[in-house]
Amino acid sequence: MKRLGKLLWVGGLLVLCGGAAGCITPFAMGWFTPVPVAPWVADRIEERCLYDTDYKAPVLPPIPPGHRPICEDRPDLARVLRAMRRVTRGVPYIYEEFRDDIEVQYEKIADVIDPPRFFPLIGPAQVHHCHWKCTVYYTETVESCYPFPYQLKRRRSEVVYIDMDHLHLCVPNADAQQVVTRDMLGSRP
Repeated sequence: MKRLGKLLWVGGLLVLCGGAAGCITPFAMGWFTPVPVAPWVADRIEERCLYDTDYKAPVLPPIPPGHRPICEDRPDLARVLRAMRRVTRGVPYIYEEFRDDIEVQYEKIADVIDPPRFFPLIGPAQVHHCHWKCTVYYTETVESCYPFPYQLKRRRSEVVYIDMDHLHLCVPNADAQQVVTRDMLGSRP
């Protein structure tokens, strides 16, 4: 009986100590108590899920004989802006930073095709290197309303280098090349 009394005494003490912390008390929500999360956390999670292909090389059909592919597709504005340094997360009305009037100049740096080699899980393929230099011009605005209002606007520029490498499969003969190209592009005769 004494042992049961001590166990109840220790259990009650744990409930009271846990209740002070807000985790085990019956008056709180227990494990379902909402935890405040900064708004930028959701943005970072969404960015990781939606734009995971920015750093993956796509696999394209074989290069036809006598044909030299060129890098025609330049990076889109969204990809360039994601590659830039992030805007400082400020405190509303205390310190805020914005980018306006964004202009981008694209310059192709490299357009090179490597000789065929073997890639695990893909097979024999050629790497097509497409490197771009993107110069971004924008107006940076820094403003505050407290303790005294001010606004600072200045024209800025930033250079971003983007690699848009991709793989072209290699096949031994022309018949196999037609079959692989047809299968990859999804066109049936």
